[in-house]
Amino acid sequence: MHFVSFVFKKMTLALGIDPGTATTGYGLVRLLPDGELVAVSFGIISTPKDATPSARLEMLYTNLRKIIKQHKPDTSAVEKLFFARNVTTGIAVGQARGVVLLALEQAGIEIFEYTPKEVKNAVAGYGSAEKRQVQEMVRALLQLDSIPKPDDAADALAIAITHLNTKRY
Repeated sequence: MHFVSFVFKKMTLALGIDPGTATTGYGLVRLLPDGELVAVSFGIISTPKDATPSARLEMLYTNLRKIIKQHKPDTSAVEKLFFARNVTTGIAVGQARGVVLLALEQAGIEIFEYTPKEVKNAVAGYGSAEKRQVQEMVRALLQLDSIPKPDDAADALAIAITHLNTKRY
């Protein structure tokens, strides 16, 4: 009698998030046992300009929780806060990041953070790569017909790819 044993690597689903108050990009990427990366879902959570800041944060939280519940990611990656000039924008993004981190923590999902430079380096091979270069590499790595739109969703996919390639589950 001949027995065949199989070793199965876990298929890991990563949720990448590009946080913002007006628009938060999300991207779910699955790492298959053979190392292939597959886009599962991506898009944006947008909030109306005329809503109060607290209402916008609540909308972000509620919608992110729905995405987490629907897809049940194994791990997550969030872009680290980086701003050079506009403090007001930096504060708003920081508030959105806080809500994102809270939603992920409450869902029991491990959280990793990457700087924009780390994402560019991991995806395009160059830490100062232009946005278009990173988007084209996301398209190629995920074997998509076109660059994901809007930009925030493409950025979120890049963050998920960075995480899966950095941690190598």
